[in-house]
Amino acid sequence: MTFTAKDVADLRQTTGAGMMECKNALKEANGNIERAREILRQKGLVAAAKKSEKSTLEGIVVGSVSSDRKSGVILEINTQTDFVAKNDQFKELSNVIAEAVLTQKPKTVDELVSLKVNGALVSELISIRVATIGENIQVRRFELFELTSNGAIGTYIHPVGNKIGVMIKISTNSQVDSQELEQLAKNLSMHIAAAQPQAEFINKDCIPKEIIEDEKRIELGKEDLAKKPKEIAEKIVQGRLDKILAQRCLLHQPYIKDPAIIVEKLIADIGKKLNTEIKVEKFTRYNVGESLEKSTQKEQSTPVSV
Repeated sequence: MTFTAKDVADLRQTTGAGMMECKNALKEANGNIERAREILRQKGLVAAAKKSEKSTLEGIVVGSVSSDRKSGVILEINTQTDFVAKNDQFKELSNVIAEAVLTQKPKTVDELVSLKVNGALVSELISIRVATIGENIQVRRFELFELTSNGAIGTYIHPVGNKIGVMIKISTNSQVDSQELEQLAKNLSMHIAAAQPQAEFINKDCIPKEIIEDEKRIELGKEDLAKKPKEIAEKIVQGRLDKILAQRCLLHQPYIKDPAIIVEKLIADIGKKLNTEIKVEKFTRYNVGESLEKSTQKEQSTPVSV
């Protein structure tokens, strides 16, 4: 018995299982939709599909660097409860998915779940884990880092719950001792994870003009400047603005391990020692569930100790 694309769509509609799972079930059932539905139930994929409607606000951040140290990935994968986020099967799945990103380099989450790992789609691996663990699992986001010249990729995942993770790419204008450079990248990742306020930009040149204008407008509107002449008020605001914006920039922050030195000087000193110029190319910081609303409580950042 044959089946059509409409049969696949109908089966997907009634079971909530993934497209490839429905297609495979219909093949196994020789096109018999009722039998295909039974197959999906036997494999636990209908239950998995129902669980996929449940919100995923917990999870972990995974960071992985390739064996040749030329690429790295930071990835957030979510589930429903913190209990499952600590489950070894969930962590194993997370590492498999991170490795798939490193080796196959997808650009989007949709591309990622369509990749094959050892003959199975990533979406199928997720469905199997959903069926065995009993909670919804979703890859929320990831970012791939790649070195095209001299430099290092560093990562730091805060070990208390793996809720906060950072990845950074630094470059040099010459080849240097990779071990020392990699240690710097790791230390900078730890700083970004721990620093309060959080670093959002590399330096002030990276801050979008609209953010600067918004901050300026807010400061100019403060009551203590209302009676001051415009020129004086603008000078005061510029000083405040410089301080406010510097706090949000990695290079201008006091280094978390030694607040007497700013990060920019730390990097310059190590560059001088290695006889090279070191530049921060980019960094990404993930905090599990950030910008997602939790129904029972407001999100709180996990404290980080370095």
